[in-house]
Amino acid sequence: MTGGRSGLALAVALMSGLALAGCGGEGEVERGEVDYENFTARQIFERAEYDLARGNESLAAEVFSEVERLYPYSDWAKRALIMQAFAHHKAEEYEESRAAAQRYIDFYPTDEDAAYAQYLLALSYYDQIDEVGRDQGLTFQALQSLRKVIETYPDSEYARSAILKFDLAFDHLAAKEMEVGRYYLKRDHYTSAISRFRVVVEDFQTTSHTPEALHRLVESYLSLGLTDEARTAGAILGHNFRGTEWYEDSYALLTGQGLTLEATGDNWLRKVYRQMIQGRWL
Repeated sequence: MTGGRSGLALAVALMSGLALAGCGGEGEVERGEVDYENFTARQIFERAEYDLARGNESLAAEVFSEVERLYPYSDWAKRALIMQAFAHHKAEEYEESRAAAQRYIDFYPTDEDAAYAQYLLALSYYDQIDEVGRDQGLTFQALQSLRKVIETYPDSEYARSAILKFDLAFDHLAAKEMEVGRYYLKRDHYTSAISRFRVVVEDFQTTSHTPEALHRLVESYLSLGLTDEARTAGAILGHNFRGTEWYEDSYALLTGQGLTLEATGDNWLRKVYRQMIQGRWL
């Protein structure tokens, strides 16, 4: 008798699983059309995986949330929460992805998937900063979140990727400063342009934009008649970026006016020169 009941229970479970997995048929099932309370945590989780595999990430996230709602203290709920964050991210529902990832970090800070949750949280910012013209607040938030991955989970498989993305996001901020600086320079607003290029040279020295920033400083300072600053910017270019087109352009500008590329005068660029070339940090 016991064996018969077990067989019946297994048959019912299999039929329920097939019904739940197959309810995506021709038309996708909206949330509310399935009474998930009639199914086990595993069956709901597998239904969500089915939706995810079919490319319906948004619906999958909602179904994963049902596991968390109905079986909040189960191992399935933990697994469903990280998958919920992933599904939302795939659906480009970044705020929802962040919320799920943050809940995972709060509830399971020492779990092996906590590093991935933090990485997903960082990606939710990073994946929105592909355009230079966007709000740079997203870039700052991406940098902070990526740094947390790197510092909190240095031995995780996500740390290396976080480092690469951190460098790209850092470069992105420098690109924004350059864009604004060029805007001012084209309109002969030299002082405003200099302030932007100075930020790149002082705060983003390791980015790919530093050689151009130095050249633009040469242009701007020459336009203002400040030759000491222009010559010093040229000197830094000559020491660090001699093989670039920016050095060649600055060399032509300065020598065309009978000026040498030499660190001279008492200005902020002279301090940068001492730091970068002579290794004297003041």
